Amino acid sequence: MADQRAERIAEFIAPLRVRPGSEVNLSTDFDPGFKAGIAGKKDGRELLQTGVALLADYQRRLAAENRYGVLMCLQALDAGGKDGTIRHVMSGVNPQGVHVANFKVPSNEELDHDYLWRYACRLPRRGEIGIFNRSHYEEVLVVRVHPEHLDRQRLPEEAKRKGVWRRRYREINDWERYLHDNGFRVVKLFLNLSREEQRSRFLKRIDVPERNWKFSAADARERSWWDDYQEAFSHMLSATSTRWAPWYVIPADHKWFARICAAAVLAHTLISIDPQYPEVGEKARHELFVAKEELLAQAPPGAEADPYAASVAADGERRHGR
Repeated sequence: MADQRAERIAEFIAPLRVRPGSEVNLSTDFDPGFKAGIAGKKDGRELLQTGVALLADYQRRLAAENRYGVLMCLQALDAGGKDGTIRHVMSGVNPQGVHVANFKVPSNEELDHDYLWRYACRLPRRGEIGIFNRSHYEEVLVVRVHPEHLDRQRLPEEAKRKGVWRRRYREINDWERYLHDNGFRVVKLFLNLSREEQRSRFLKRIDVPERNWKFSAADARERSWWDDYQEAFSHMLSATSTRWAPWYVIPADHKWFARICAAAVLAHTLISIDPQYPEVGEKARHELFVAKEELLAQAPPGAEADPYAASVAADGERRHGR
């Protein structure tokens, strides 16, 4: 059953994966409105719930084993649905084992270090799932579209010369391979939003008073750079989708479908890790037996000696109609 489930998930996300070494043209290779034949939100609700339950199970195992960590990087244009994806996909997991890092304009302290330093400081620990809401890929996206940001990074002149983006792609790939080799899996999701859907979401943020706080006039102005961003995304996906950290392009025009896809990719990663609950050694098992005997002897009059065992037995009898 587990193998069949893993195969179904792998088959579902295969069209979203950017093949390492391929040349991506975002505007023609990936459809933001793709729904994989699922009719609508109602039909996808059960799929999302199944994915969330699966993630909860594997997250518990990940934390118990405490050997691997997972980093999920979310990239998207404004209104791409990053916050909603995090909120829905991670709704069933233990919040103690998940940490979200949001990256805004670099602080003076962050600018005093190399460009990857602030991201390295927010990496998850073993047994945890870390989420970067925007990530180190901002350094080859917004900084590339707006090169004035590069001038603010206090780099020596030779670090800003021709080839800076090609070098950064290599450095990011090497860093992610280092993380992978040390037991940290990097999951990279690009929420691919169409220009018209972004316009519609911006208008909704203006029209609905409770959403006004989510809108910034700067977001609307940034739309004038749409083609530049599409080109930057295409270069990024082509250069940094690797065997150890591939990119998945998530169709984001339908929020419900984007969440199903995100859950499936994360579940696929956890299934491939296959974390296990630690086995109890012979000495520890004997100590458990002794402790259980002591607890059974402490049962008050009229109480079940082992309430949990009694409850399981009663459930079994009900299922078999006894």
